[in-house]
Amino acid sequence: MPAHLASPGQAAEPAFRGWSARRVADLVLAPSPAVMRRIALAGVAASAAIVLTGAAVRLSQSGLGCPDWPECTARSLVASGDTGDSLIHRWIEFGNRLVTVAIFVISVLVSVAAWRFRDGQAAGRRRDLVWLAAAQPGAIVVQAVLGGIVVLTKLNPGWVSVHFVASMALVAATVALYVRCQEPAAPARPLVRREVRLITFGLVAVVALMMMAGTVVSGTGPLAGARSVPRYSLPLAAVTQLHADIGWLLGGLVVALVLSLRLGGAPRRAARLGGLLVGLILAQGAVGYAQYFSGLPAGLVWVHETGATAIWVTVLLLPYALRDRGQLAAA
Repeated sequence: MPAHLASPGQAAEPAFRGWSARRVADLVLAPSPAVMRRIALAGVAASAAIVLTGAAVRLSQSGLGCPDWPECTARSLVASGDTGDSLIHRWIEFGNRLVTVAIFVISVLVSVAAWRFRDGQAAGRRRDLVWLAAAQPGAIVVQAVLGGIVVLTKLNPGWVSVHFVASMALVAATVALYVRCQEPAAPARPLVRREVRLITFGLVAVVALMMMAGTVVSGTGPLAGARSVPRYSLPLAAVTQLHADIGWLLGGLVVALVLSLRLGGAPRRAARLGGLLVGLILAQGAVGYAQYFSGLPAGLVWVHETGATAIWVTVLLLPYALRDRGQLAAA
């Protein structure tokens, strides 16, 4: 922790300085509140990386680069040999599997840190943090199994959509851990009127709906994972219009929320998140229309997926900013 953030009487903590194995082990096995926050943030980044690398696989038409599971091919664990697909597609898909292994290791470290963490106020370990952290490696195992089903069903669009929704649930768990590890285990005190909180929960639901509709658009159009895979038997123009309509609904709710936050005297952090959400949604809408009218170039669609992930993380943070449990003394 930087010296200017250290609490009175607490020595400045050189968190994450000197990346030796012994240093990392010490941080994970005896995390301070500041270190626990950074470890939880690493979990958020790792879960977002799963979404973005998975999107890269699908949009690059590499979904069947490794046609088998858990090995890449029937005869090889790695991306070697002739699978009927190009070498670059094989390595993109196999690289995504390697990233998943690395992210699983991070999730295990997050779980160990949460198990060992003591916030100085609770009598022992924090059960809420332990469960949220344990959900991360568990969710990645589920993701791996779903990924196997996706491959073995030759990128069935329904299973691909389920795979994506599971990734969004994992991101939600990591965000919850990141927020909760900075708070004591105390009852939450609302900071705004109930109506404002209801708008926020509605935003979360609409963003989730919009992302699910996005998976249907991808599974219907030309970027479904590979040229030969099955698609949803739906008109592309109609599902794209539905996705856009949900985006307009989201924009209206965000405007209502920002006005409510301003008029209701909401905390500054909530107001900043609301402003950030407005900017992200405007940018996302611009990218969405640009990709549609330019023929869905894969690179621009990946930017759109990145924006969706950023919106999801931001909207998940909003409900936490509208209530208070206090602060940990050394956080």
